[in-house]
Amino acid sequence: MRLVGHDDLQGRSAYQPIIHAQGNRWIAYVGHHGGKAPNPLTGKVEDNGTSIVDVSDPAKPRYLAHMPGEPGEGESGGAQMVRLCSGKTLPQGQPDKFYLLRTFGNSAHEIWDVSAPEKPALVSRITGVRDTHKNFWECDTGIAYLVSGAPGWKTRRMTQVYDLSDPAKPRFIRNFGLVGQQPGAPDSLRGTDYEMHGPIRVGNRIYFGYNTFLNGVIQIIDREKLLRGNPAAKDPYEPTDDNLTYPVVTTLYTSPRLGAHTTLPLLGMEVPEFAKNTEGRTRDILVVVNESLRNECQENRQMMYVVDITSETKPWGMANFQVPEKSGDFCARGGRFGTHSSNESMTSPYHKKLVFLAYFNAGIRAVDIRDPWSPKEVGYFIPAVTDKTDKRCIRVDGAERCKVAVQTNNVEVDDRGYIYGVDRANTGLHIVELTGAARSIAQP
Repeated sequence: MRLVGHDDLQGRSAYQPIIHAQGNRWIAYVGHHGGKAPNPLTGKVEDNGTSIVDVSDPAKPRYLAHMPGEPGEGESGGAQMVRLCSGKTLPQGQPDKFYLLRTFGNSAHEIWDVSAPEKPALVSRITGVRDTHKNFWECDTGIAYLVSGAPGWKTRRMTQVYDLSDPAKPRFIRNFGLVGQQPGAPDSLRGTDYEMHGPIRVGNRIYFGYNTFLNGVIQIIDREKLLRGNPAAKDPYEPTDDNLTYPVVTTLYTSPRLGAHTTLPLLGMEVPEFAKNTEGRTRDILVVVNESLRNECQENRQMMYVVDITSETKPWGMANFQVPEKSGDFCARGGRFGTHSSNESMTSPYHKKLVFLAYFNAGIRAVDIRDPWSPKEVGYFIPAVTDKTDKRCIRVDGAERCKVAVQTNNVEVDDRGYIYGVDRANTGLHIVELTGAARSIAQP
């Protein structure tokens, strides 16, 4: 993999990037963790929020605007999550508009008009929530699955379903979570042991991941049943045990040492190795990525897992992938080592061929999953530290020990084939491309 371009994102701790074509331009939107930094465009110190960068020429990214987020540090501030829909696609959107859905710290969800990326304008805001996190927005229907903490629920984060087909008029549909998390549930059901992290929808299925580090839960949900509610109930959306169970296709509890930060469905994969078999040549798989949380390997190793979901009610673990620690002496480099997330784009030339992983101090890793039983690495890129890279610390024998290390936090790809990684330790946005044999995997 080769570095194409870089932007320091004003030295802000970055979480989630998305990249979209807007007219004849390609625009990257990057959500940030809490904190603050000077904005040279305004001459002011601003709370971290959302960076908007023109990446039409990936070798020369151009910073367009910064949208301040909620005051606070880490996950208590900023505006970590971003999704974007075109008004041409949203059922009640204005055809000449582009709309950005983002979190506002831990207290709100916001929709912005970013048709002119240099001048974003607030459209609407959803308040009365807490602990907002990784949303998913269906551009073709406007349905959004917002990750929030709702009043009375016994978990920090669950799912709130909204109709955002008209971005100016958000319409609440229902709250949803695991049995035992709803208001009034007995504490013995341990609903507080699990919290929603993020959903991904494909067709009539939604793939939910709960907990990122330990005690993970993977749920496959029937979307139609979730939106319609239980017809046998007096109130089809009331969070009773029956109503919360009604749309569930399957629930898979992971090993206690595993989480489910990202659950990426890759459906209808043709497996070349099975081409001559009379059955089983096409499989549905779920790429599950756990999150590393502790610096310098003071934890269970976190990695990518592959789950066969061809038979939805009987998912089966089939493979894993990890970067050997010895290959880069990663436990001694400082910061976190291990997976955090995968790319989520399903329209790029890499779909069902390559998965890109954010691996913290091991950078961006490109994994060939065409044979999902035997995923293998075909490329990687580890960014260099800069004068903006922040230190990461642990306590050793009662004293604090700090090291400076990159922390590639999230990755995404665009339809042109460029790969984007953003850094948790303030090093910025890295735009890379594949070279050599790895590049040929994505060719038609």
